[in-house]
Amino acid sequence: MPPVTPTRYGPSFRFTLMTDEPTLAAAADAAGVERIGLDLERVGKLARQGHLPNVRISDHRIEQLPPLRACLTRARTFLRCNPLHAGSAGEVEQALAFGGEILMLPFFHGAAEVEQFVKLVGGRAVVSLLVETAAAAAAVGEIARIPGVDEIMVGLNDLHRELGFRNAFALLASPTMGRVAAEVHEVGLPFGFGGLADPANGALPVPPGLVHAQYPRLGASGAFVARRFGAAGLRAEDLRAGIERCRAELDRWSACGRDALEAAREELERAAARR
Repeated sequence: MPPVTPTRYGPSFRFTLMTDEPTLAAAADAAGVERIGLDLERVGKLARQGHLPNVRISDHRIEQLPPLRACLTRARTFLRCNPLHAGSAGEVEQALAFGGEILMLPFFHGAAEVEQFVKLVGGRAVVSLLVETAAAAAAVGEIARIPGVDEIMVGLNDLHRELGFRNAFALLASPTMGRVAAEVHEVGLPFGFGGLADPANGALPVPPGLVHAQYPRLGASGAFVARRFGAAGLRAEDLRAGIERCRAELDRWSACGRDALEAAREELERAAARR
C-alpha cells in the first residue's frame, strides 16, 4: 500500500454526488465536488435490497442529465449504470449521447462482465468499477489489470452483506478492505470507497472522523457524498462548508502517521461491533 500523504491530502480528493436536482448539483459544483450526475441503477436492485430498511431505489432518468450538466462549471458528469444486462449496449450509447463523462459499472462478479462493459464504452468515457460482490472482491487484482479500467471503488453496503459482515463499518475496518486496496494500488489505479459525511454531523451512528481516517489509511482518493451528509440530510446550503470540513479532516488524518490511523481503525472496529 502506498505511504500516507504527509500533508494536503484533502484538496486532491475526488467527491462524487448523485442527484437529479439541478439546484443541488449547482451548489455541489460551487462547493468543489468534482463529479456530479445520476444513479440509473435499477436492474436487480429491488430484489437485492428491497427487504432492507430505509432502502432507496433511484428513479433518476438519463433525460435529466442535460439540465444537470447545464448547471456545472467545473464538475464532470457521472452516471452509475445498471449491472451488465441485455440492454447494456443501448444504455451505454444513450449515456454517451447525453453527455456522460464517467460511467460506473456496479454489481459485477468477474472479469468477463468488466471486459464486456469496457468494450461497450470503447474508450469514450472514464470506466469506473464498483466492487460490490464477493466474487469481484476476490478477483479484484485480475479485474484491475483489464485494459480500459480507469478506477475502482468499493460499495460497502452490498459487499458487507455478501461477505457476512455485521455492518459496513466492520467491513471497512477489516483486513479484507486492506487486501482489496493493496491489490488495486499494486496496479496503480485510483481507489475509493463508500460515502463521506460532514465531520460536524453528530447525528451519525459512528463518529464521521473515524470514517475519514480510513481514507488515508487505505490510500483512497475518492468517495461519494453521503446521503446523510449533514445533520439535516443532504442540503444545498450545507455543501460548501461541509465539503471544506471534509477536506480539512482528510488533511488532518493524513498527517497523523500510521500509528494514529491504526488506532482509528481499531476504534472503528469497536464501534462497528456495538451496532
